Amino acid sequence: MQTDNSDKVWLAPAKINRFLHITGQRDNGYHELQTVFQFLNYADELRFTILDHNEISHNNPLPGIEPKDDLTIRAARLLQQETQCPLGVQISITKRLPMGGGLGGGSSDAATTLVALNELWNLQLDIDHLAILGVQLGADVPIFVHGFSAWAEGVGEKLSAIELDESWFVVLIPSVSVSTAEIFSTPSLKRNCSPISISDYLSGKGTNVCEPVVSRLYPEVAQAIKWLTQFAPARMTGTGACVFAAVASEQEAKQILSKKPEKFNGFVAQGKNLSPLYSKA
Repeated sequence: MQTDNSDKVWLAPAKINRFLHITGQRDNGYHELQTVFQFLNYADELRFTILDHNEISHNNPLPGIEPKDDLTIRAARLLQQETQCPLGVQISITKRLPMGGGLGGGSSDAATTLVALNELWNLQLDIDHLAILGVQLGADVPIFVHGFSAWAEGVGEKLSAIELDESWFVVLIPSVSVSTAEIFSTPSLKRNCSPISISDYLSGKGTNVCEPVVSRLYPEVAQAIKWLTQFAPARMTGTGACVFAAVASEQEAKQILSKKPEKFNGFVAQGKNLSPLYSKA
């Protein structure tokens, strides 16, 4: 028997890193970061059909991704194990966020799965508990669980809410998938940035230290930055490959996007301080 919740859409929004510094590296290999996350009103769409037995499956798995590596499957199993929940789920995703794009698509899908199944399985875990589980799935998952724009430190788990301008963004998607592990293991990556404060960032400081490395290894990213910079200061998000620029209005963003070279995909979105997962906006 199953409960059909598949008509309800749960959003898994994109994020951008407004800047990204690496201030050090831990003995376990993880990098100490400083960054600012902001959500976009552009998202994957997830649907869940609840089962009265403990099977967990993905109706439209991503090509080349084994179930054991699928973050939504892993999130559901983790929640099931944590709570000893006897129920299962069939997961369906309408995928809009590119893999290896720096928009956090996999982490966002995992976070939305945790939040949705906590409700649909009636588990009643609080947000902090879900975020702690999320760390086991990826460093970015807690930010999507908490759902607010944040200043982040540590390996990305130390979060402080921050109010940002909700600008309109042009986002370009180069036709490459960037491996975060590859970028973080590149010897030339700058790992000794001096820490800055939130007020430093708000006054204009901050770059993305991964951008030069990715631009060298993936020329398509460098080309996207160069093209978009004609219209507004452009920056790569996360470890790439997507590139964004803030502009004054939705109309301006659409006009810029309409001129993009055919080799790039892209979209227009507005920055959001509250995740569309919670606001549905």
